[in-house]
Amino acid sequence: MSRTIIIGLTGSIGMGKSTIAGMFRKLGVPVFDADAEVRRVQGPGGRALAAIEAAFPGTTHAGGLHREKLGAAVFGDHRKLRVLEQILHPLVAEAQSAFLGAHRLKPAVVLDVPLLFEKDGWRRCHLTVVVSAPFRVQRARVLARPGMTPEKFAGILKGQMPDREKRGRADVVIETGRGRRHSWLAVKRLVASL
Repeated sequence: MSRTIIIGLTGSIGMGKSTIAGMFRKLGVPVFDADAEVRRVQGPGGRALAAIEAAFPGTTHAGGLHREKLGAAVFGDHRKLRVLEQILHPLVAEAQSAFLGAHRLKPAVVLDVPLLFEKDGWRRCHLTVVVSAPFRVQRARVLARPGMTPEKFAGILKGQMPDREKRGRADVVIETGRGRRHSWLAVKRLVASL
């Protein structure tokens, strides 16, 4: 029996990772979205809420998380960020393991993880894919987001491995700065090669 090929999908903020993940889904490859799982455990009734409230009082409410309050509590403070990660990462890892178990008979699955290389998630993968675009494209995409500022963007980039380093570590690089059709053909070729 052949084993499921685990594809690790990553890319810095604004590179088009969500779009590429959607293309994998459209081609029938199941995708585990780590960011979506974080939102779920922080949402209404989420499993992380009690621990987050205990560590960061006043950052949750009946409807889930006060994102702005939690962001203000941890932004720029590595110690507090590590505390938050120690709450979230085990819950996400548990959900990821359940996802892999549920799809163990599929030919391939995608683990969409923003910090795949930074947090050593790549070790679980058979193939790593980095989504990348020129910096000017990335910057324009990110700064178009509501509430984003150049300072906030710079802070986020500081917490991520530089794009050139991710590209160097990747098995496959998918360029998203050349238009959607170019990206779609790259994903189709990759899935066909599996």
